Amino acid sequence: MHRPLTGKVVIATHNAGKLREMRELLAPFGVEAVSAGELDLPVPDETGHMFAENAAVKAHAAARATGLPAISDDSGLCVDALDGAPGLFTADWAGPEKDFPAAMARVERELHKRDASPEGNRRAHFVSALIVAWPDGHEELFEGRVFGDVVWPPRGEEGFGYDPMFQPDGFNRTFGELSSGEKHGIDWSGSQPEALSHRARAFLKLAAGCLRRA
Repeated sequence: MHRPLTGKVVIATHNAGKLREMRELLAPFGVEAVSAGELDLPVPDETGHMFAENAAVKAHAAARATGLPAISDDSGLCVDALDGAPGLFTADWAGPEKDFPAAMARVERELHKRDASPEGNRRAHFVSALIVAWPDGHEELFEGRVFGDVVWPPRGEEGFGYDPMFQPDGFNRTFGELSSGEKHGIDWSGSQPEALSHRARAFLKLAAGCLRRA
């Protein structure tokens, strides 16, 4: 039985792009969202070995610090030819300055080392693990994935992170060329809403379990 999520929540992130996406996703449910960054909460050490573990570290830290339910996303790009890298180190590849153009260039360099040409094995997927944690220690996990190919050069200025080099299956545009509405792809008017991005797919599961439309 899922625990309902209402009122005010903390989005356990200092990433403006993630915060923007989560606020857009939460908007239809009348949930007020404030971020860990806006509250000047420290960034906890991500010591997990899975996306879900790192998401839990961040969510529980924010819930304990604020006394509010907290939502945390840990997500990453997993490239088949790189044995799943950058994976858990997706943000680390961008360095302390969060230089994602450099991170994307590193992905491309590593692919060339493995002879993964633009016509070769470029399969990849994004993973999102969403954890909702309450101050009493209760937590719930929701995961989403989206599959596609990495492309070079990067295309588009929408989104953030590695979006400009990821082209989802069934599209001839990258996440960097798709609007947030297209990426989320959620039409709440139907009985079975669908979503495109990994984070939106995880959020659909969270919404079905813990949220009610405002």
